[in-house]
Amino acid sequence: MVKHTQMQFEGFDCVKLENEQLALWVTTSIGPRVLGLSAFGRENMFVILPDAKYDHPGRETYYFRGGHRLWYAPEKPEITYIPDNQAVAFEEIENGVKLVQPVDEPSGVQKSFGIRIADSSAEVEIDHFLTNLGNNPIDLAPWAITQLRAGGVGIFPQQTGFDDEHGLLPNRHLVLWPYTKINSPQIHWGDEAVYLEANMTEGALKIGFPNPAGWLAYALDGTLFVKRAIYHSDANYLDRRASSQCYSAPQFIELETLGAYVSLQPGETIRHQESWKIYSESKWPEEIAALYHGFVKE
Repeated sequence: MVKHTQMQFEGFDCVKLENEQLALWVTTSIGPRVLGLSAFGRENMFVILPDAKYDHPGRETYYFRGGHRLWYAPEKPEITYIPDNQAVAFEEIENGVKLVQPVDEPSGVQKSFGIRIADSSAEVEIDHFLTNLGNNPIDLAPWAITQLRAGGVGIFPQQTGFDDEHGLLPNRHLVLWPYTKINSPQIHWGDEAVYLEANMTEGALKIGFPNPAGWLAYALDGTLFVKRAIYHSDANYLDRRASSQCYSAPQFIELETLGAYVSLQPGETIRHQESWKIYSESKWPEEIAALYHGFVKE
């Protein structure tokens, strides 16, 4: 059974959703944001970043804060860093909560979440919505970003099957951002997966890739966080079709998923779905455990 409790968490008004294995802190003070996730009684897997911010000339300061948030791509300061500092409308729903923010200005886009946790397991379903309440179409893609504490290892599956019957055509590609060093000691290029050790001491890096497998994983202190988003092979994905992305800096690692790039008409809404599941050390999915332990042994 899922319990709802209104409380303070990290200085913000929150609704705490919890069952016997999972606790989730969803703030109503700002956002929409999820600030905390604790599985099996352990500490918050999400990072808290009270001082991280971005100042854009002529606009209120954007605070990153940590946890889970919804943006829309492509990344442009004038639309990406619109502050979400106002309280959100919320209502409790079965096993979860629905959050609706005030409309972003000047874009006219409104963000909202529908979040539910399972009755008795460490699982989360989250629907992200972008609604165009402006007067003009806007081209965008939903972009769901989860910031987790540093110190673990990101696991990112790579396609290994053929794209043609003879195996002569390329079957995968990787996307790198300008500030990413291809020889970074944090990145480990495997045949079946790319691994990223979240132990940077300075700088940042970002990688991305089309992800037919649909999952991203992060191993931290014996716990495995897996987030999934369906990959649509016929969709128009931004960032050179990088439907899954990972950004890393000294304090945190981000697991990111993109939805399709669309022209959102006035009055229209687009939905982007993710599922999260957290596993204790002895119960990891066999596929991911094999990849991780293969990496550790190297």
